[in-house]
Amino acid sequence: MSDFNSEFWSVFISVITLAGIFACLWLLWITNRAKVAKNSDNSTGHVWDEDLREMNNPLPRWWVWLFVITIVFSLAYLVAYPGLGSYAGKLGWTQVGAYQTETTEANKALEPLYAKFAAMKVEDLAADKQASEIGSRLFLNTCAQCHGSDARGSKGFPNLTDHDWLHGGTPEKITETITNGRIGMMPPMAAAVGTEDDVKNVANYVLSLSASKHDAHRSTLGKAKFEICAACHGADGKGNQDIGAPNLTDNIWLHGSGEAAIIKRINEGKTNQMPAHAAKFTSAQIHVLTAYVWGLSNKPDAQLAK
Repeated sequence: MSDFNSEFWSVFISVITLAGIFACLWLLWITNRAKVAKNSDNSTGHVWDEDLREMNNPLPRWWVWLFVITIVFSLAYLVAYPGLGSYAGKLGWTQVGAYQTETTEANKALEPLYAKFAAMKVEDLAADKQASEIGSRLFLNTCAQCHGSDARGSKGFPNLTDHDWLHGGTPEKITETITNGRIGMMPPMAAAVGTEDDVKNVANYVLSLSASKHDAHRSTLGKAKFEICAACHGADGKGNQDIGAPNLTDNIWLHGSGEAAIIKRINEGKTNQMPAHAAKFTSAQIHVLTAYVWGLSNKPDAQLAK
């Protein structure tokens, strides 16, 4: 990674940029100095269709000066704005600064609207069309990269439209998750479980909890060893939302189902992270986003099926 942060790349970009500009100026100067011999027919010598000749006339003066002005403008722009590697530009303009200014102005303009939303309960806010549209935009811009535009997630990323919650699906818990983020960690448990055969037995017992396809004999043998897993997932395998331990009885699998997938989790463990968004969103925006996310799993079944 240090290779990409070295000063070399700043110098490289600056040299390439300036070389391109001055090469254009040099080319313009060279072509302007080229003169057609007096005794020639003022053509390049290329002839098509017997009598169609390519002439060698100089560029019009106004066109030449337009090129010169463009080159001068390019140099002036590179002095004023960042464009030469790490050089910041005399005006101090940055993309981040421009984004932050626009965001601040937009948030200020929306303050009255967000103040109205802040006074509403999440349940009422989820039913408000205007709030839902704003929540949808916040979700698509920030959350959809992981959870999908339809919020149904994918392997490793939770589905937000069902009622399966690792840390709880109440408005308070959703707000907490968005604000502070989450880190879910299952340590590798193979050494604690025992032999390779023991791991396979436990995997089949886990599958039996959700009535998934499993080996009944191995499941019976794995039940005793599951006590090691019960510390987090509970003796009944229904999980523990206080620590984000998944429910193993509902046949919803975040990292893949089946014997092989569960054996892999026991052997390797897994760490998942959702970043905190307290620094990105205002408390009012988090309130609206909470209502939108809560509403995804609290709609009539007919709407969820769409």
